[in-house]
Amino acid sequence: MAKLRIAVIGCGSIAKNRHLIEYHNNPDAEIVAVCDIIEERAKTFAEKYEAQAYTNYETLLAEVTVDAVSVCLPNYLHAPVSIAALQAGCHVLCEKPMATSKEEAENMIQAAKENNKKLMIAHNQRFVSSHQKAKDLIASGEVGKIYSFRTIFGHGGPEGWSVDGKDSWFFRKDQAFIGAMGDLGVHKADLLRYLLGEEFVEVAGFVGTNAKENTDVDDNAVCILKSESGIIGTLAASWAYTANEDNSTVIYGENAILRLEDDPNYSLIVNYKNGEVVKYELGGIQSNEEGGQTTTHVIDHFVDCVVNDKEPLIDGKEGMKSLNVILAALDSEQTRKVSSLEM
Repeated sequence: MAKLRIAVIGCGSIAKNRHLIEYHNNPDAEIVAVCDIIEERAKTFAEKYEAQAYTNYETLLAEVTVDAVSVCLPNYLHAPVSIAALQAGCHVLCEKPMATSKEEAENMIQAAKENNKKLMIAHNQRFVSSHQKAKDLIASGEVGKIYSFRTIFGHGGPEGWSVDGKDSWFFRKDQAFIGAMGDLGVHKADLLRYLLGEEFVEVAGFVGTNAKENTDVDDNAVCILKSESGIIGTLAASWAYTANEDNSTVIYGENAILRLEDDPNYSLIVNYKNGEVVKYELGGIQSNEEGGQTTTHVIDHFVDCVVNDKEPLIDGKEGMKSLNVILAALDSEQTRKVSSLEM
């Protein structure tokens, strides 16, 4: 079988450190084109992966035969470029958050449906071993009724990760639309929906900027979430955790407490009500810190879904549901009221 012909649009850090490397390592994929408005950046990766270089995505889609596209661009371009690629007959893997509004997300989903192509959103937390094990424990009933949770995703900020450092688009509202909540919080919204197996119906958000200078997007956010069955917990997203990254989640259940990525040695610790403690070594979570980068499994899953005609675990509808949680948090901050989510 011929390899999938892949184009990566946007050659910043997420493409460099994840998409390009993981496509290159996948035996069913071949990178045939890369695109970036900075010509030198596009040429560098084109040479490295023996692909064609472009500075305009429309030209790329018109001139190159491509099976699937990764959209690794500033948030405000996610919807228009994904839709263009879908309409050009490509399957699309889009970085998170999938869009800047529910309307944009709906248009992406519609474009995928009309063109009979797959749309996947690059939420990697569902593929973390500790998270998958925790989901199994919850789904099996071993943890019992879930009462509460807390989840955190914080680090020192995009300047330590983005290819453009302090000048990154992450800090500009006209390109990013949303700050730490869109960069990190949306990952945790998606994770909680996955772990709990239900949707959130109410969100109270405190979203602000108090750590970074010269930015008009949020850098700290704390949200209170309520699920359809009444589970209440907190979600924090921050660019102000200057010493260490925190990517932990704790689930409080009837029979046990699950501590995920909350210990340096054990990725999952289960504290049972009867006093028993079970510690799991399941491999590290993906991290932006030095030495912490592991495969996200996102690209492999996307390629597998295209090759074997399967529906992605995080399709457009799933991506939109997670996006809606952070949009509700923003709405809550602006209105100073609890925001309700449509089921």
